[in-house]
Amino acid sequence: QDLLVETGGGLVQPGGSLRLSCAASRSIFSINVMGWYRQAPGKQRELVATIGPDGITNYADPVKGRFTISRDNARKTAYLQMNSLKSEDTAVYYCNADRALVGPEWRYALWGQGTQVTVSS
Repeated sequence: QDLLVETGGGLVQPGGSLRLSCAASRSIFSINVMGWYRQAPGKQRELVATIGPDGITNYADPVKGRFTISRDNARKTAYLQMNSLKSEDTAVYYCNADRALVGPEWRYALWGQGTQVTVSS
C-alpha cells in the first residue's frame, strides 16, 4: 500500500525549476508535519524542508531562498517548488509524514517511494 506517492521529478538544466508533489492515499484522513528529504547515491538521507499543520516551514541551509514547501490539506498533498536548481540538488526526493491518521489509527514516520531529480547540462 503506497500511502504517500511522489511525482514531478525529472531531468532539468542548472538554473531550472521543478515542482514536486506528494499525494496522500485516500485512506489517510489527516497528516501532522509533512516534509521533503533527499538522498544521493552513497550519501545519507537529508532534510530538505518541513511544513507543520500550522503552515510553519523549515528549510535546510543548502536550499534556503531557492526551494518552497507548501501543502494543500483539502487535496491532502504537499509540494516542493524548486528554483535555481544546481547539480548538487541531484538526488532521489522523498516525501515524509511524521504522523498520519490512517483509517482509525495514527501511523508514524510514513515515507513515499521517492522521485528522481537530476540537474545536469
